[in-house]
Amino acid sequence: MVPMLSLTNKRVILGITGGIAAYKCAELTRLLAKAGAEVRVAMTKSAVEFITPLTMQALSGNRVHLDLLDTEAEAAMGHIELARWADLVMIAPATADFIARIVHGHADNILSTLVLATSAPIAIAPAMNQAMWADDGTQANLQALKERQFYIFGPGEGDQACGDVGLGRMLEPVELINLCAGLFKAGFLAGKKFIITGGPTQEALDPIRFISNRSSGKMAYALAEEAVGFGAQVILISGPVNIVTPDRVRRIDVVTASEMLDATLANIDNADVFISVAAVADYRPREIAPQKIKKKDKELQLTLVRNPDVISEVAKLEHRPLVVGFAAETTDILENGRKKLKQKNLDLLFANNVSESVDSETIAVTAISKDQEQELPESNKNVVARKMLQLVAAQLDTAS
Repeated sequence: MVPMLSLTNKRVILGITGGIAAYKCAELTRLLAKAGAEVRVAMTKSAVEFITPLTMQALSGNRVHLDLLDTEAEAAMGHIELARWADLVMIAPATADFIARIVHGHADNILSTLVLATSAPIAIAPAMNQAMWADDGTQANLQALKERQFYIFGPGEGDQACGDVGLGRMLEPVELINLCAGLFKAGFLAGKKFIITGGPTQEALDPIRFISNRSSGKMAYALAEEAVGFGAQVILISGPVNIVTPDRVRRIDVVTASEMLDATLANIDNADVFISVAAVADYRPREIAPQKIKKKDKELQLTLVRNPDVISEVAKLEHRPLVVGFAAETTDILENGRKKLKQKNLDLLFANNVSESVDSETIAVTAISKDQEQELPESNKNVVARKMLQLVAAQLDTAS
């Protein structure tokens, strides 16, 4: 089987028109998702005669768009918003009739309207009888679309449903996916799965009080944003912070250290990189008071017990990803960073002076690995995040 190229983080609208090749769209949708794309499906009324919307909904994981004036769809994602959402619109199969309609700017259904409204690239996968394909009218329409910067994928040649043999078959799903992927510049982390933890954790004392720290989560969110920009699939496991989730990042909210560990282990399978940026509480109260602790004596004694060490648990997994840690220190920064790298069996660690970077927009770090150390000068956290990810990518190349 031909290997598929990555479409990680890409948003693809699959437009299905009424041709017999529509049956291939089930496999096409499955493979699009496997290649990393998020898929939304729009179907013409004639398309539903060949494949059911329920099938496409099950495979894409999203509600299928069928009607231009569907009030339910408008409330959720109307055709203009859907057009803006897309990185690519792919029409497969594209019948001769639908090709003619979009050449002349028709907007009488959800799919033809999307074609007019989107600024995303549009690709069509023609599928029709060989005589219809060869017709001068069809060829003139295709030429018009090429001049408007549409991408024409196919058709292929072979046996057709009508019994004819020749050009007109829709290309196979794997071929279409690779052609789609070829429209995008692949980032150096394309296809890699990242798990990133960020922010503080909170450990309850009673129903309204907790132990926590001053971590803002900004560094983890910057790393997540930049990793997605470089093509990675990112799951961000976040303690309580007041930051907007970066686009195309899957965020899992947790509160305690135990919850962060559980979420990490539940998602670590097939991860290529684990980056522990979160300021995980080292201790938690042995007991949580069921009611608010009342002020009585001049002193209050709390018994604390050790929390699980999230990064150590990941580092000792049999099939572990590349494990990257942070050492947020206030004294002996490099020495403590080197110790942490060795003690926790990490592949890479970034050490910084936390008193200078907490809740700041800038950071300076020293990258420490088993073989070398490299200073990353103070800069905006997103800028430093890019440099960090380049070092992570270098570690991945070395490991492979």
